[in-house]
Amino acid sequence: MRFLLKLLLTLVVVLPIALGAMIYLAIDTLPSINRAADITPASIERAKRILDQNDPRKMKPGVRRTISVGENDLDQAANYLARQYAGGGARIELDRGAAYVAASLRIPKLPMGIYANLEARLAESRSLAHIESFRIGRLSIPGWLAQWMIPRLLANVIEEDDLRSFRRAIKSVTIREDRIALAYEWQADLPDKIRTVLLPAEDRERLRIYHERLVTVSKSLKSPDISLTELLVPLFTLADERSGGSSAVAENRAVILLVALYINGQDLSGIVPDAKNWPRPQRHGVLLNERGDFPKHFIISAALAAKAGGPLSDAVGLYKELADAREGSGFSFNDIAADRAGTRFGEYAADPDSAAKLQQRLRAGVNQKDLMPMTEDLPEFMPEREFIRRFGGVDTPAYNSMMTEIERRVAALPFYR
Repeated sequence: MRFLLKLLLTLVVVLPIALGAMIYLAIDTLPSINRAADITPASIERAKRILDQNDPRKMKPGVRRTISVGENDLDQAANYLARQYAGGGARIELDRGAAYVAASLRIPKLPMGIYANLEARLAESRSLAHIESFRIGRLSIPGWLAQWMIPRLLANVIEEDDLRSFRRAIKSVTIREDRIALAYEWQADLPDKIRTVLLPAEDRERLRIYHERLVTVSKSLKSPDISLTELLVPLFTLADERSGGSSAVAENRAVILLVALYINGQDLSGIVPDAKNWPRPQRHGVLLNERGDFPKHFIISAALAAKAGGPLSDAVGLYKELADAREGSGFSFNDIAADRAGTRFGEYAADPDSAAKLQQRLRAGVNQKDLMPMTEDLPEFMPEREFIRRFGGVDTPAYNSMMTEIERRVAALPFYR
């Protein structure tokens, strides 16, 4: 009995002290990594090439493919994600047979800046890389313990069945000095597993509710061509009504995603399989500032910015214009203006400090000129040679001057203030 009492006393007194000491050693008031998050059109092009080579629509069960990513792209992507979603930064360095990963992640829902500074060394194994060493702040954790803990932590955000499917699909990880290669085997259930991870049940339900409103709105509009605002106003009015018991940011993201799919003629069932049995909205041409190309630029940039941040949205827009200059309709600064206005809209919609305000402003009613500035005087439809002749390419004084003017026009719009 005395032994049990001593053991109980030890647990009551010592365990909280030990846990407190571990937390003290694990957290920091400053990030150990604080880097700019740069995404360039060149990195977008490389990412697009990887996605094209691994298009799930062209994959059959049992097919084996390898995704190979260079160290610089991997490092940039990790840093961007850490900065965008955790207010910190990250760094990845590769060596033959091993990878060094470091990240600074801000701990949410605390009034002061508290960071978890992580360092890990990963080594090749027969399938997934295994953790050789792991450190959080000044606290070292044995590799075997970290290897046991991390899947159990992931299970809080990803279903165990989904995790097992992803692990079964990955056949090997090869690490070299300048790139990492992941060999995988496509499985029939992977598309649904990926959808479940990327689009949780509550987001699918939001999309269903807004889809119902879109069906009603689209059938009430009689003109073959409608203004983008004729979609945004009623949908964001519903978002404002729903945000009392939900997140305004989450509601806004759902509306923007749904409108982006509608404007670009994409079926919602591509991301929500049940949607194939839902009523279909009536098709309309959608205009912004009286043009049919601007809504596509605007809403895609808004969707990217609302989900992944402005820098990625801007880089994708610039990549699209450079591609058009080479082989499409030509480089257009007015398309860039639509991209930048859409990016600003998406950032405004996804900022917790302004998400509800955006809903209220749209509910009060807006016109096209509120969302996007005047662009009639901006150069457009320039083939690559003409673009180079007039502006010298990207990041030249003439190009930067034009971009500054576009940013000034977007910033001058009262709607975004």
